[in-house]
Amino acid sequence: MRILVIRFSAMGDVALILPAISGITDPDVEIVVLTRPAFSPFFTETGMLTLFLTDFNGRHKGFAGILRLFNDLRKTGKFDRVIDLHNVIRSRIIGLLLRFTGATVTVIDKGRREKRQLIKGHEKKPLKHTVERYVETINKAGYATSVTNGPWIHPPENALEKLTALFGNEKAINIGVAPLAKHPLKMWPEGHMEKLLKLISENHNAKFWFFGGREDKTQLEAMALKAGKAYCFAGKYPLDVELAAISKLDFMIAMDSSNMHMAALVSTKTVSIWGATDPLAGFGAWRQPESYSIMIPVEKLPCRPCTVYGKGTCLRGDFACMETLTPETVYGRIVKSGLL
Repeated sequence: MRILVIRFSAMGDVALILPAISGITDPDVEIVVLTRPAFSPFFTETGMLTLFLTDFNGRHKGFAGILRLFNDLRKTGKFDRVIDLHNVIRSRIIGLLLRFTGATVTVIDKGRREKRQLIKGHEKKPLKHTVERYVETINKAGYATSVTNGPWIHPPENALEKLTALFGNEKAINIGVAPLAKHPLKMWPEGHMEKLLKLISENHNAKFWFFGGREDKTQLEAMALKAGKAYCFAGKYPLDVELAAISKLDFMIAMDSSNMHMAALVSTKTVSIWGATDPLAGFGAWRQPESYSIMIPVEKLPCRPCTVYGKGTCLRGDFACMETLTPETVYGRIVKSGLL
């Protein structure tokens, strides 16, 4: 029995496949994950599946590219089932074409209506987490799966070995810092983060490790310089080494971003800071204590959350959800949670 599991993006959503599929233990099932090459380091140590990597900038670009992708998939053998965990045009076309070859297709219900109701303020209740939606879809396809204990991402040993000299033997609290996100409504003001790190370093022997995209290297290096005892990973190492570094941290401070998800999935304690988005929408750091998610409560700021993914601009114009979340408040919550 061959299953094709589809999820092309975004980075955090692809990583969250692992808790869901790791519970499939049927020895007669072969799982093939269809995703982008950039995300392959998430799956290096699974041993339970194979990857089929897309080339959306070349061979698989455009509608003709989707047809080539379909033919390339068929060359690997027959698929009995397709589990579409993305539910976008590309994945639906691939599913439809494979349906004509005899495959059964199951598509995720993303709960779009529920999320719209949450944003409109009609129902401020927690929705299913993305991992739970993945598990539900896999079960609906006819496969029993349950979420196992983490870590769910296992950085390879050779990546961990590269960090031995970098981390050294210094007796310090190693704190990851991922202050950026894809959309501005997810980002805490830079000055707030600088003050938080100052509060930590004034009261604790800490070293800060900055993470972010290659395109953010200059900004993150400047922030690391201000933080004092700090090192910037951005743009210096491949993803597998970054994952290894994150796994060695005492804890991570992140926005609602892929770094938040990666930290949680390597079982590193993860403090997440929330503004316009909210864990209520189902994208919180997986299996992290609720106290690690820090935000202005909805009861105090009813306009939160105003977006599911962080797109758009602040309708109030003052970005109160982030501006009024003070460094002192975040520091106090970190201390109270026992992380410092």
